[in-house]
Amino acid sequence: MKYYLSALFLLCTLVAAAQEKTGTIKGKVRTADGQPAGFVTVGIAGTKIGAITTESGAYQLDRLKPGTYTVRTSAVGLLTQEKTVTVIAGQIVTVEDIKLEESASKLKEVVIEGQKTNYKPSEVSNTLRLKTSLLETPQNIQVISGKLIADQQITDMLEGVTRNVSGATRGEHWDNYARIYMRGSNIPAFRNGMNVTMPFGPMTEDMSMVERIEFVKGPAGFMMANGEPGGFYNVVTKKPTGITKGEVGVTFGSYDLYRATLDLDGKLSKDGKLLYRLNLMGQSKNSFQQIDYNERYSVVPVLTYKLDDRTSLTAEYTFQYSKVQMIGANYQFSRKGYADPDVPRSFTTTAPTLPPSKTNDHSLLLNLHHQINDDWSVTAQLMYENYKLRGSSVWPGVQPDSAGYMRRAMTIWDVDAVNRLGQIYVNGEAHTGSVTHRLLGGIDVGEKNNYSDYGQFKYIDAASTFNIYNPQYAATADITPFDHSVPVSQRTGPNASVFTTLQSYKGIYVQDELRFLQDRIRLTLAGRYTYSKDNDGSEVESKKFTPRVGLSASLDRNTSVYALYDQAFVPTAGYDSAKSRSFVPVTGDNVEVGLKRDWFGGRWNSTLSAYRIYRNNTVTGDPNNINWSTQLGQTRTQGIELDIRGRIVKGLDVTLNYAYTDSKITDDTNKGNIGQATPGTVRNIANGWLSYRLEETKLKGLGIAIGAQYQGGRFAWYSFTGETPLEDYFRMDGSISYQGSRYSVSLNVNNLLSKYLYSGSILNDGAPYYFWIPEAPRNFRLNVAYRF
Repeated sequence: MKYYLSALFLLCTLVAAAQEKTGTIKGKVRTADGQPAGFVTVGIAGTKIGAITTESGAYQLDRLKPGTYTVRTSAVGLLTQEKTVTVIAGQIVTVEDIKLEESASKLKEVVIEGQKTNYKPSEVSNTLRLKTSLLETPQNIQVISGKLIADQQITDMLEGVTRNVSGATRGEHWDNYARIYMRGSNIPAFRNGMNVTMPFGPMTEDMSMVERIEFVKGPAGFMMANGEPGGFYNVVTKKPTGITKGEVGVTFGSYDLYRATLDLDGKLSKDGKLLYRLNLMGQSKNSFQQIDYNERYSVVPVLTYKLDDRTSLTAEYTFQYSKVQMIGANYQFSRKGYADPDVPRSFTTTAPTLPPSKTNDHSLLLNLHHQINDDWSVTAQLMYENYKLRGSSVWPGVQPDSAGYMRRAMTIWDVDAVNRLGQIYVNGEAHTGSVTHRLLGGIDVGEKNNYSDYGQFKYIDAASTFNIYNPQYAATADITPFDHSVPVSQRTGPNASVFTTLQSYKGIYVQDELRFLQDRIRLTLAGRYTYSKDNDGSEVESKKFTPRVGLSASLDRNTSVYALYDQAFVPTAGYDSAKSRSFVPVTGDNVEVGLKRDWFGGRWNSTLSAYRIYRNNTVTGDPNNINWSTQLGQTRTQGIELDIRGRIVKGLDVTLNYAYTDSKITDDTNKGNIGQATPGTVRNIANGWLSYRLEETKLKGLGIAIGAQYQGGRFAWYSFTGETPLEDYFRMDGSISYQGSRYSVSLNVNNLLSKYLYSGSILNDGAPYYFWIPEAPRNFRLNVAYRF
């Protein structure tokens, strides 16, 4: 990697020497009622130079030769606005806000009528702190827009979100808790910029409340929160826009899927100071597997109060509820191998008389934002999460024998978890001579308490009489429900087996992005200091300073190259069953280089990156106990990733990605594991989604889409050996839809080829047995939505 870094520094030097003195124009576009005008085209009259305004209405036109220009704004159905601007070499000219004659609501109608697509966002959300565009950020960050989520009819994080990001895969086992793997590790879940990960939660977000999802590859100290060496994903929830609008949708599908959503957005006061957003969802569905079902609903109200033109306070409450038949009931088992054809595809291990598992997930987010002036702002936010799970899981009490006979056991699975999180950070811009400084600094504190009871168990069968090849699902043992009435933290006695995880941490972060030569070269210098305290029966204190150095250079207006070195330090809650100790912090470092380019006026974008990550104390499943985890010594993950997204030609929007990942164990107390593939990794992943919509014919609004997913070189999640690798994975999906100005209809068919798709692993009790979770065969969803 040092050769890549040296080459990049040399290239930056050549770029600097070759560029002539130029200037920059920047500004904002607003509607007639003062709202930001997002996704409006701003360009230089008589040239091809242009940009699309961000959601906040901001734009910037770089590398302009000295002279006088006409800045022109335009969008389908809007009156063109123009301003005359004089550019001076080496200076940034800030243009007075351009005011459109249309109101925010009228602009919204124009965007809908023009079938505006947004597969390729050019900026990250405010929750990622960064004020730099994706093109200029020295890191691989991929954004999944709400438009793409809707087109694929994704309902939660467990349903194909990862197909839209290179190298990301979903782990199996959990019904309502997403395990996402990327760059050799299980990455944490963030929500609105805060690390909400729990040992067994929180409940994965329903997509009805989601605006976008941001995948950050590699460490990211700028988040100020504890992050993995492999990266993280950040769910950005919907906020009030100040535009009075709404949308209602209903979905019907295979296996008795019934779903309804409502999204309301508007003002609660005539002066526009008090805004609201309300998202409601209710869903009921069964499964292709026997007895299995999932009932969910969510209520997400958001209020924003504008104290003045520069200060706003936002309060967001999220409640999600789920009821499933039993955790883990969708596993299948065999001594013969994965996907044993003699095991019915509809097989399950639960019984119809067993009590369901219920989850109640509450969270409250408070965000105070103050714009000090045009260059400086301060943001403070607090979050409280309360997660309760009352239920049970099912697993073989006696493993299946060669004839398929096993004895099912039911284990209590109760969790009480509370997160208390707080952050305050400052963004600003300053100048020292010809150098621009984009500054970020802040403090991050958190307390995470988790109490779990999964030590009690009962047999479902009186003996090993349940046969996987001819399952009779009724329970034969005398099953009485577990007692869930006492809070988990207060349970005592011989029948209680409570595992406690208490974690607190404090961190401080400072970053300076130095921008040279009219922003053509950008050097990031940053560092984070973290102190943590973990208690899993014994108290462990940890502290560490982690630096970050990034370099990005613009080869031209649409192309940039970058290099990054970043470290990570992650206090890790939990217990290492194999080593009989609390987990020690995960540490790691990432070296990454990349090339980014916007094509054809920014309509689509490509990102190519190469990286190497050393990760110490990797947490993985214990191959001797499915309910526990253990830590490896060190893993090395390196690879190449390519992402393409946006509008290739008129009417055709695409998301394409490929990743090659080589992840191996390089050090471990069990020396026999050295050189083995890191559990759960996939060597080759390729995904594609192509959506074409007619725009100028009598059939305007009619669209068709096709998607494919491929995974080759899959390694089992809980096994350290590659003796029995998982089969290659290939799946195709498609949709046909119609989008009008007010309503839309979409029919999606998943797993078009109805292939037997699965993920799983091996356990060893003297002789190995296999377990896996199959995906549904061919299935459909029909969605009808109306906007008002």
